[in-house]
Amino acid sequence: MSEANGSDPDTAADNGPAGVVLFLSGDLMFASRVRGAAEAADLGFRLAGDLPGETDSSIRHVVLDLSTRAKLISGFRERCRQACPRANVIAYGPHVQTQNLTAARGEGIEAVLTRGQFDAKLSSLFA
Repeated sequence: MSEANGSDPDTAADNGPAGVVLFLSGDLMFASRVRGAAEAADLGFRLAGDLPGETDSSIRHVVLDLSTRAKLISGFRERCRQACPRANVIAYGPHVQTQNLTAARGEGIEAVLTRGQFDAKLSSLFA
C-alpha cells in the first residue's frame, strides 16, 4: 500500500501482515524457522539473496545470515537504509567466524549475534 492511494504505510491492513521480515540467506532449512517466527509476530516473510533494488518500506526487519551472505557486508548498512528505510537490521553468524561478526559491527548493524544467540532469541525477536 502507498500514500498515493490514501493508505497509511504505518498502519497494517486488516487483511495482511503488519510488515515483512526479509531473510538474506542461502540456508533453506533455517529459513522455515525464521518464517515461523515472522508469522507468529504477524509479519510476512521473504527469503532473498540480496536487498531489494527499489525502496520497500514494508520491510520491518532485515536478517543477514553471515555464514551464507558475508559478501554483502561491505556497505550493507547504507544500502539497507536506502532500500529498507524503516527496517531493523540483524546480522548473525557462527561464533567461530569472528571476522564476519566484527565486520558487521563495523558496518553499524544494530544487532550482531552469534547463530546460537539468534536461535535462542528467535521466538521473540520480531515481537
